[in-house]
Parts: sequence; structure tokens; C-alpha cells
Amino acid sequence: MSLDYLKGKKILLVDDEDDLLEMLLSILQDDGYRRIRTASTQKDALELCRTWKPELAVLDVMLPDGDGYTLFKEIRRISDFPVLFLTARGEDEDKFRGLGLGADDYIVKPFLPWELTLRLGAILRRSYKHETPLLRLAHCTVDFERAEVIREDGTLSLTAKEFELLAALSRNAGRIVTTDLLCEALWGDNPYGYENSLMAHIRRLREKIEKAPSSPESLLTVKGLGYKLIVEEEQA
Repeated sequence: MSLDYLKGKKILLVDDEDDLLEMLLSILQDDGYRRIRTASTQKDALELCRTWKPELAVLDVMLPDGDGYTLFKEIRRISDFPVLFLTARGEDEDKFRGLGLGADDYIVKPFLPWELTLRLGAILRRSYKHETPLLRLAHCTVDFERAEVIREDGTLSLTAKEFELLAALSRNAGRIVTTDLLCEALWGDNPYGYENSLMAHIRRLREKIEKAPSSPESLLTVKGLGYKLIVEEEQA
């Protein structure tokens, strides 16, 4: 199973450097993560933990109103979601302290973007491996693990192309995905000439996920640009 369904998890980024927060946000968004909040202080981070309820946090050790180790302990009073330390403090003593508290990983700055996304993805897979990857739409639920659409009137199987199409759209839920990008996702590096085939797959997919395929509520056409998938989920 791919990581696609895990990219809808809520991720909290905590660092007192605004430039770094923007860079982290960009790295994760480029990799498909879409529910991200940031905090620059321990106080703001704890407030988000209580109200927004993240499902993974990336913490700096050095914060203006405390340190990441103390923040980690306070988070553990609220929730047991996974935590990754990302900090300039690279001494063995610091790593042992962070991991000894129960953190899931520890990355030292400077770092490579792919290192962060690979480790973050590994943490998510470990932490949520028993969770069923479900995508909730207006009139059905998509079970990616079984490649099925679950509706009130029964269950329908997805073809390979329909699965790939939904996965590409779900990675960018709520955002426009161009026709070219969808064709590339389905047919590879030379997607030109597949527009009619894409439209046919869109039509068949709507017949499975929409209550009224001719008046779609989940898989919308954005004229002249592409398509947008509307996912039913709690407010980010």
C-alpha cells in the first residue's frame, strides 16, 4: 500500500525560525502533505495540540519560551502521537536525551529534504500501520487497501486506473489538479494524447463515487484547467 492515505494526517511543525518553518512547509506540501500547522513557541504548540489535535509533530529543541524536551513531556500529557526532533543540536548526548524520552526519530540540521520526507513517512507507516486507509467522500467511502468504493447500496471495485486516478486526486484534495498532471500520473512521462481516455475514466469513476454522476459533488471539473476532489473531513 502506498503512503498516499497517510498524507492527510495532521502535522505540526514547531520551530522559532520563520524561514525554516516556511521551508519545512514547502518541503512537505511538495511531497503531498496537505494538513499542516506551524508554531514558533512552546505555548502556541501546546494550544494546537489541545485544540487542533495533530497526528505527528516535528519539534525543534531550542525555543524562545522553553525547550523541545520539555515540550515533548507536556505533549505526552495530552497525546501519544509520534514526534520527530529536528534540531541543530547534534551532540550524542542531545540525541540520546531526545530518543530516550520516547521520540520516534532525531534529525540534525542541516538536513536534506528527502531525508526528512523519508523518515517522516517511515514514522507514519509504523505509527498508523493498523489503520484502514479510508477516503470519505460526500456519498461513499473509498477503501484504498481493498480498492473498493463503499456505498449505501453496496460495494464496487476500482480498476487499476481508477485507483491511480483517485490516489492522484486525493494527494491534492481540495486543490485543482491539471489534466496534464493526471494524464502523467496514469500513463507516465509521455501523457500527451490521453485526454479523451482520462475523460472516460473520470466518467466511469463518477458513476461509482457520485450519487448523481451528471451533477458531481466530490469529483468536480474545473473548466479549462482540470479536476478537483472534495473530501469530507474535519476542519484542518
